[in-house]
Amino acid sequence: MITAAQLRAARALLGLDQRALAALSGLSLPTIQRMEASDGVIRGNVDSLMKLVGGLEASGIELIAEGVVSEAGGRGVRLRPPTPAPLAARPPAGED
Repeated sequence: MITAAQLRAARALLGLDQRALAALSGLSLPTIQRMEASDGVIRGNVDSLMKLVGGLEASGIELIAEGVVSEAGGRGVRLRPPTPAPLAARPPAGED
């Protein structure tokens, strides 16, 4: 689960605008806008949520769920080193 506040915080940590996040996660700009405008936990198509979370995690975002031990408690996000893309997902040399 991810909340709208977590999504906005994650995007801010990565320095992305909504359009860049949409491209990163393979979703449309209106979908990202709708998710960020949600109240509380984002509800939506499971595939879209998986794409969103996968894109954030691959970029180094660690989502912290409610009840998970952290210094201040509560939900949050944490930035860690990004996960390298699998070789199959990388563009051929010279095409990036």
